[in-house]
Amino acid sequence: MNVFDRLAPFIQDFIYQNHWEELRGIQAAACEVIFDSGDNLLLSSGTASGKTEAAFLPVLTDIYNHPSNSVAVIYISPLKALINDQFKRLEQLLLESNIRVTKWHGDASVTQKNKLIKNPEGLLQITPESLESLLTNKRGACLSMFSDLRYVIIDEVHYFMRDVRGLQLLCVLERLKALIGVNPRRIGLSATLGDLSLARTWLNTGTGRECAAPITNEGKKRVRLHIERFVNYADNRDMVERDASGNVERTDSGGNIGDREHYEYLFRQTLDKKTIIFTNSREETELVMANLRQIALKYKAPDVYRVHHGNVSALLRENTEDEMKSEDEKIVTGATVTLELGIDIGSLDQAVQIGAPLNVSSFAQRLGRCGRRGQVPQLLFTFVESLKINSSDMLGPINWNYIRTIAIIELYLKEHWLEPIPPLYHAYNLLYHQTMSSLKSNGEMSPAMLAQSVLSLGCFRKISQEDYKLLLNHLIQIEQLESTEHGGLIIGRAGEKIVNSHKFLTVFLAPEYFLVKDENRTIGTVDKVYPVGVRFSLAGISWETVDINEKAKVIFVKKVPGISVVDWDVDFQAELHTVLVRKIRSVLQNGDTYPYLSERCRERLGEIRYIAQGSGILDNLVTPLSDKKYAVFPWVGTRQLMTLHYALLQRKIKNKIPWVISVYLEVIFEGGKEELEHIIMDILASDLDLYGLPLPDKIQVLGKYNEFIPPMLLRKQFIEDYLDFEGLKRDMA
Repeated sequence: MNVFDRLAPFIQDFIYQNHWEELRGIQAAACEVIFDSGDNLLLSSGTASGKTEAAFLPVLTDIYNHPSNSVAVIYISPLKALINDQFKRLEQLLLESNIRVTKWHGDASVTQKNKLIKNPEGLLQITPESLESLLTNKRGACLSMFSDLRYVIIDEVHYFMRDVRGLQLLCVLERLKALIGVNPRRIGLSATLGDLSLARTWLNTGTGRECAAPITNEGKKRVRLHIERFVNYADNRDMVERDASGNVERTDSGGNIGDREHYEYLFRQTLDKKTIIFTNSREETELVMANLRQIALKYKAPDVYRVHHGNVSALLRENTEDEMKSEDEKIVTGATVTLELGIDIGSLDQAVQIGAPLNVSSFAQRLGRCGRRGQVPQLLFTFVESLKINSSDMLGPINWNYIRTIAIIELYLKEHWLEPIPPLYHAYNLLYHQTMSSLKSNGEMSPAMLAQSVLSLGCFRKISQEDYKLLLNHLIQIEQLESTEHGGLIIGRAGEKIVNSHKFLTVFLAPEYFLVKDENRTIGTVDKVYPVGVRFSLAGISWETVDINEKAKVIFVKKVPGISVVDWDVDFQAELHTVLVRKIRSVLQNGDTYPYLSERCRERLGEIRYIAQGSGILDNLVTPLSDKKYAVFPWVGTRQLMTLHYALLQRKIKNKIPWVISVYLEVIFEGGKEELEHIIMDILASDLDLYGLPLPDKIQVLGKYNEFIPPMLLRKQFIEDYLDFEGLKRDMA
């Protein structure tokens, strides 16, 4: 019997009605794993390759043929928007099935949630935080809701693997398994996974199952790429702009001529084309879209410009998504990471990336947003450089972001490489969170029972009893916990304030936001107060503050013309992998021409190669920059470079990483080049004690709840999960 014949009748009808010619390779492979084994399943393939259907078709068939006595399937997504999107798709699929689907998040219907508690069945779509809330606050309901749970489907696995939120999800799933005594199969979905073995290990955590990860040949895909460059010069040439009658409209210094050319170019390239413009910061997104809107106003073109990022209100974001789904609307949307994930926005004409993608995985996600439904993916990169005519630094004229972009494109398209996601073994802030959550759920527990309950969770397997004892004693001292007369532990006076806050469920850092309202319409949020009369940009529109309610954290605004700026304190962080850094060197070393570069970009690449090859950085570990200043180029990833940075500081050698995701160290050293090289080689040959490095007193991996963690544990987390001496030795061997 072929796979199609094994599917439930309502699914076969759905396939006929939607004119599918055949099941895709990944869908057939997924069906075989679900039907013929008891394994977990990891589905990793490109965006719009049919992964979601690959998971749901066999799972829905199974629960149709063998109905469950409770909720049968939990679908977990990182975004409410993704849940809403999938809900609409599943409703269509399940019309003739008598299988119910319920969405459960902060904005979902309370009536539908209560209905599910009384009569648990079908599919539940939920976020990790809402599942944590259910488990912590409604244990009794969970026993009946999930008593016959069969499957847990985790969407966007790569997203969860990257940070502590994914570890929270694994903890919650293990706690649920222990509560209900059922071990459901897990299915993970992702478009961008660099190391399947790491992802399989992550997905399997706490299940004791094997994990199948079928590889299907998607065939070679055509891609259209183009990179264009614009330049701001640091001199004072004037640019005069005249109206149709020849009158002077405005005069600008040449300092920002590149920016103006860039915005005009983006306007022309996106005209009448459905486009996402990706940037690496919310601030840049706002600025770009405000400028495009102004240019459209000047040319009397329609206002098709929208903004989509985490600080724009959910309603405005959903309106933008709906507009983008329309085939007739040629919407141009500026976005950050929010549109990298798989929200259905229909087929795009193109995507634009301003500046360098953060890494290869980010590029793959953004490329995957276009080229759906048979189209050839089309991605345009633009760079704006500010050139100083006389740069005192020999390496100053090298635009590393530009070279990194070429390296990223080559790694993904020619070598099909993606960054592996390193595991997080010492997330002490999550250990605190799960400790408090367990006590809130269970009430008083003995220290031994609490340790057994929490440390047995798979993601804490590297944390010792001694470390946990240190944490518990510290939490008692700061009144997060309290020791009872029977020797048990309960939540303390200070801890009650934390666990009873609605913010307790989240484990990711979020600043204190102020709500921005235009009369009664919510526009979004900002992380600072803009005083009355001050203008700022949000959702691509300029606003002026007219009133502030400090207590309620609300800023009331009115719409004003023109372009304003807005800034957020924290945007995105990234690190470079050694493979990517080595590819950057390869781009500088070889003489390859890249067909996707514009003429201006080819010229710029030639200039950069000339500087790099002439400076000696490609062949020498140490390159003199001036009398006592050296550049050290080990050509290793960020974690390895950071390790060498601290190892040199331990030897009393002053050095710094000159920019956030740099590929070299800048060293101040009294001796000569050979002596510095010898010291570095000596470090590599030594038995370096990472705990003896001169780390700053308050060093830590950023995390919510770090304020409740003893400093020595935060230091340990940084050393164990971020520094990499073995990798440094291996990569420099």
